[in-house]
Amino acid sequence: MVRVRAGVVPVLFLLVACFSFQQLFASDDTVFYDSFDETFEGRWTVSSKDDYQGLWTHSKSEGHEDYGLLVSEKAKKYAIVKELEKPVSLKDGTVVLQFETRLQNGLECGGAYLKYLRPQEAGWEPKIFDNESPYSIMFGPDKCGLTNKVHFIFKHKNPKTGEYVEHHLTTPPSVPSDKLSHVYTAILKPDNELRILVDGEEKRKANFLSADDFMPPLIPTKTIPDPEDKKPEDWDERAKIPDPNAVKPEDWDEDAPLEIVDEEAEKPEGWLDDEPEEIDDPDATKPEDWDDEEDGEFEAPKIENPKCVTAPGCGEWKRPMKRNPAYKGKWHAPLIDNPNYKGIWKPQEIPNPSYFEADQPDFEPVAAVGIEIWTMQDGILFDNILITKDEKVAETYRETTWKPKFEVEKEKQKDEEDVQGSEGFLSSFQKKVFDLLYTVADIPFLSAHKSKIIDLIEKAEQQPNLTVGIIVSIAVIIFTVFIKLLFGGKKPAIVEKKTTGTADASSSEEKEEEKEKEGTSSENEKETAAAPRRRTVRREN
Repeated sequence: MVRVRAGVVPVLFLLVACFSFQQLFASDDTVFYDSFDETFEGRWTVSSKDDYQGLWTHSKSEGHEDYGLLVSEKAKKYAIVKELEKPVSLKDGTVVLQFETRLQNGLECGGAYLKYLRPQEAGWEPKIFDNESPYSIMFGPDKCGLTNKVHFIFKHKNPKTGEYVEHHLTTPPSVPSDKLSHVYTAILKPDNELRILVDGEEKRKANFLSADDFMPPLIPTKTIPDPEDKKPEDWDERAKIPDPNAVKPEDWDEDAPLEIVDEEAEKPEGWLDDEPEEIDDPDATKPEDWDDEEDGEFEAPKIENPKCVTAPGCGEWKRPMKRNPAYKGKWHAPLIDNPNYKGIWKPQEIPNPSYFEADQPDFEPVAAVGIEIWTMQDGILFDNILITKDEKVAETYRETTWKPKFEVEKEKQKDEEDVQGSEGFLSSFQKKVFDLLYTVADIPFLSAHKSKIIDLIEKAEQQPNLTVGIIVSIAVIIFTVFIKLLFGGKKPAIVEKKTTGTADASSSEEKEEEKEKEGTSSENEKETAAAPRRRTVRREN
């Protein structure tokens, strides 16, 4: 009996697991794979056509050491292609198309899809790869305006006409709206089934032969409307017609108005006929710097007449309007069934020359993978492009190359959202505090300190970190004024400045207020001299 040391068993198990994992990735079922760990230069061919000026770069995914193929410039067209070692058939068993994209700066308008190209015998070259290069399948995200879909389009040659027709998957999945890495998978089965996965989750299942799943359907209709058929001139499509025997009633007055004056209405008691709805503001005074010659005659602003607030109304009373019971509008003859009605005309059906029958799509082989897009956003990263014949291989790649990145990005996004949420709550709370403080500043007994309080509030809005300290300062002002009102008798009158430059202020605080007013007045005079005079009406506080 051979004895194996206990510590050797785990090592042997690990070696076997690693070998099995490598064998899976090196499986013959993997037709093509590019992780972009190495630069694309020399391996992929960038289109040299003038339309495609976008710069491709070999760059790391943000926050990872993993490299990908990056769209590095905004508002550009991009085209790049990679030829396969040999064409892969889409008709022999299962085929899985899979790749990752990360919209690092979002996607407002642009594509992030791949094109699986037919062999070059179809009429294209890698160096001049463009939007006209013939493909078998186009698959991946596309978003612009009302378009928001994960495309799946296949081109199929009609055996009767020889024409290649694009067939679009109906109701495709939408594109994830975040900036995380996502993996897109299309699984083509030999029983004509198509499955679209996003991040490993099935989002759409379809059948290539179903008329409901692709537009236009793969199999054309047996008949089509005859393009040569014309509607007869005497064909009547009107189901109803005006009764030719109907006569307008003699009492039908088409000129009667919709509304008339309510003659039964009475003026409400207490209506103030001689009071205007608005009056001059009695508290408004002409500003000291008002110049009648330059500014015109001063007119006090209008305010709502306080007498009209409690009264039913003011000014001339007029009877209201009411609906006219005699109103009937314009007369029309009633509709009756049309005796000559033949229904809605349609051209007759003829055999469809494009019709054919098929048990499965006659896919063209795929000989290259290309990216040909126009996008307004930069930061689109392509990674881990895979073509395989085994669904499990694709699943393994998702679990080992995409999922670890996605989990890290998702956790980081959650942390950022939590921070933004707390900051948003704090900002909302501070706004409510500022609104309350502005209301406090309008309290009449604080009028002498209003400008100082508003200055403090504005400073707090500009520097939110000072909010608490400024609230305390305002509270001190309010408390001081309250104490003065409570124990100091009448509010001392503000002493006017004298021409000699001295003042009769009774306290040092009043002197300080006078200085502040003098400074404000001089600043206003400077601004008035620098700017043209406004014809505005100011109300004294």
